[in-house]
Amino acid sequence: MGLFSRWRSRVPASGSVQISEEGGVRYLHLGSDTIQSGMRIGAPEELVLSYTRSMLAFLLFVPEPQRVVNIGLGGGSVAKWIHKYLHGAQQVVLEIDPRVIAVARQYFCLPPDDRRLRVIEADGASWIAGQPDCADVVLVDGYDGRSQVAELTSDEFYRNAARALRDNGMLVVNLWGNDRRFDTYLQRIEAAFEGQVCCLPAVQRGNVIAMGFRRTPTATRWDELRERARALEAAYGLEFPQFVGMLKELNPHTVRRLLV
Repeated sequence: MGLFSRWRSRVPASGSVQISEEGGVRYLHLGSDTIQSGMRIGAPEELVLSYTRSMLAFLLFVPEPQRVVNIGLGGGSVAKWIHKYLHGAQQVVLEIDPRVIAVARQYFCLPPDDRRLRVIEADGASWIAGQPDCADVVLVDGYDGRSQVAELTSDEFYRNAARALRDNGMLVVNLWGNDRRFDTYLQRIEAAFEGQVCCLPAVQRGNVIAMGFRRTPTATRWDELRERARALEAAYGLEFPQFVGMLKELNPHTVRRLLV
């Protein structure tokens, strides 16, 4: 039946889809000058934007995901990275706007669908509501030109996302730290995950990655997390040790462990 299940598309989002280039980097804009995605033209799989790298901090807790759901395609930065490096993961990407899918394919080197990648034109909130226990990781990065899409910030959506996770699964949400509704969104995530949530500020400040855990993660000791981070840095060349250090900024912790 393909990756996870079949799905029928819905009406696309409104607004313009634009591309700009500067310094060898191509950017995607949705209805405003806000940068939604970036790609180094000479290195398409490189994660140019700091927050996209920070979203991969889930690997500290779920190092070998088998099923990943990615809600919000943009230029496909995270989807491309997962497809290139996480060979054991099947990935479904949900994008409501067919123009975004077309632009990602044509201008951002998104690979064609195969046995490990399926891009679906669909409303991610509706899709996830009908897919219990379908994923080890659900990644949410759903913005228009002004703010996060309302359907992806509701109490119902976060509850459905929690139900979509397998026992040791994680929800990973890209939030804008200066959004006036940031606290509201975070409280909704905390309610859906019974308080088992932590936050990671992106290295380039502005975005905050909220991570909700279906169950208490097995690795919470700082020495365990640092060991995992060093191994991930060696494997992928990303700043995982810095992520571990930054987890102390926004989350309850002791000298020995992260409190989740």
